[in-house]
Amino acid sequence: MMNREILGRRIRDQREALGLKQEKFAEIVEISNVHLSEIERGKKTPSMEAFIRIVNALDTPADYLLRDEVKTTKHVIFNEITEKMKDLPPEQAEFIKDLFDVALKNFAKSEKIN
Repeated sequence: MMNREILGRRIRDQREALGLKQEKFAEIVEISNVHLSEIERGKKTPSMEAFIRIVNALDTPADYLLRDEVKTTKHVIFNEITEKMKDLPPEQAEFIKDLFDVALKNFAKSEKIN
């Protein structure tokens, strides 16, 4: 069962991150402002056609919006990590890499124990 509230919140968050007002976004995705408001509040689920227009307008992977419902593949996770790190200064990127290394070592240790 899809969680409409999570889907709506993610759509709203992505729209706001793009700096789009609800009215303008509704116009872009060719639905009424009232319907978009209902989707973003988790009261309605968009049709497949509207969902595709929303995904395209947000320029975001559909599985990000549906993450709780669709198993995320590794390449999507890698892309998200890369996207988040792309504008970091080299020293911050190196710090994040070091954190990954520590986390991976801890995962490896915990798997040996179990």
